[in-house]
Amino acid sequence: MTARLYCFGESGNAYKVALALTLADMEWEPVFVDFFNGAARSPEFRAINEMGEVPVLVDGDTTLTQSGVILDYISSKTGRLGGRSAAERREVLRWLFWDNHKLSAQVATTRFLNNFVPADKRPTEVIGFFQSRLKAAYTVLNTHLEGQRWIAGDHVTIADLSCCGYLYYPEPFGFSRADWPNIDAWLERIAGLPGWKPPYELMPGSPADRA
Repeated sequence: MTARLYCFGESGNAYKVALALTLADMEWEPVFVDFFNGAARSPEFRAINEMGEVPVLVDGDTTLTQSGVILDYISSKTGRLGGRSAAERREVLRWLFWDNHKLSAQVATTRFLNNFVPADKRPTEVIGFFQSRLKAAYTVLNTHLEGQRWIAGDHVTIADLSCCGYLYYPEPFGFSRADWPNIDAWLERIAGLPGWKPPYELMPGSPADRA
């Protein structure tokens, strides 16, 4: 049975899941959610996810929301992209939770404010505040990747896919790969995996569609 991923191209959290589905060789198809025209707040979508957010994965009788939960489900179902021991699984979860609290949430807010809010309404000081906090997160990740290829263990896991999601987007949000060589090399390794595609090729919807 083909799983359905409710998503849109600009969503980094949906991209994490799309990448995991692809790299784990699960059969899936995207279902476009027209977020910028309010589709995620519609009664029809709220019936699927009361939180009014993407991603949502529907796999047979299983419906899941929140990218971290979905990533764990994909790994558990396929036996891929997870820790190979109890200790590795805990390490994967540690970085998943760190990403949700320290990296992706702040990148998502910064990128949205800097690119998807009209220029005359952008809160410059708020953007600067988040960018300064993100430097601390980039430092943690860049230091952790010193001398190792992957975040948790000796193979790519959902921890890598969670942390990398927003860092492939082309819109400016204060992140330059050249400033973080270990992160840059790690992103290159992920992009070299069979089946990898950038967000706007893997999911429907992009800023160009609304231009």
